[in-house]
Amino acid sequence: MSGSTVIWHDLECGGYAEDLPLWHELAAAQGGPVLDLGAGTGRVTLELARAGHEVVALDVESKLLAVLALRGRGLPVETVVADARAFSLGRRFPLILAPMQTVQLLEGRMDELMGCVAAHLAPGGVFAAAIADPEEYEGEVQPLPDIREENGWLWASQPLAVRRVPGGMVIVRRRETVSPEGERSVEPNEIVLATAHAEDLEAAGERHGLRVLPRRDIPQTDDYVGSEVVMLGA
Repeated sequence: MSGSTVIWHDLECGGYAEDLPLWHELAAAQGGPVLDLGAGTGRVTLELARAGHEVVALDVESKLLAVLALRGRGLPVETVVADARAFSLGRRFPLILAPMQTVQLLEGRMDELMGCVAAHLAPGGVFAAAIADPEEYEGEVQPLPDIREENGWLWASQPLAVRRVPGGMVIVRRRETVSPEGERSVEPNEIVLATAHAEDLEAAGERHGLRVLPRRDIPQTDDYVGSEVVMLGA
């Protein structure tokens, strides 16, 4: 882990906003505190906290949460370093969120996730998890890179392909940095998303005593794939 981890996370994930209206809607309906699983540097946590909701941000990467805590100074934000498949906070929440395909980073271990969720949902509480199934892509025309300049450094992340692999899909990117002196570095990056069907996540929730609620959808845009949001209630 290094400081570049935060920059890449912000660059590749921080600009996504299409799901924020749904999280605002659910937080307003359910009240707080909200538990944000896979919170990263705070894309959703800080958005909800600025709207006045108390948020507990959980992530396995302490470096990302440290940045979130700095950005959340003065806001009703608490950070917890833990795995979403194995956490015990000793409290319950009216709303638990797993935005932006967080559940697909858990190697298909849905029952462990749902066991933790069920143990932390307050009576009448709601769990909402976004899942996606992007189409395979590998073509001559590439999407525009995500670019950031900071302290004279240029950071660029170029999506290259989406490929099917056993049990899921891999998103392939080329990460490039250019130093203030013009030195260029290029490295590949791959993120594996496990296959996640809404029915399987719902079935795992039911095995842990949760009830299935109507699903929601986050539409696709020119820059981002759409998501299906599984909704489960306590």
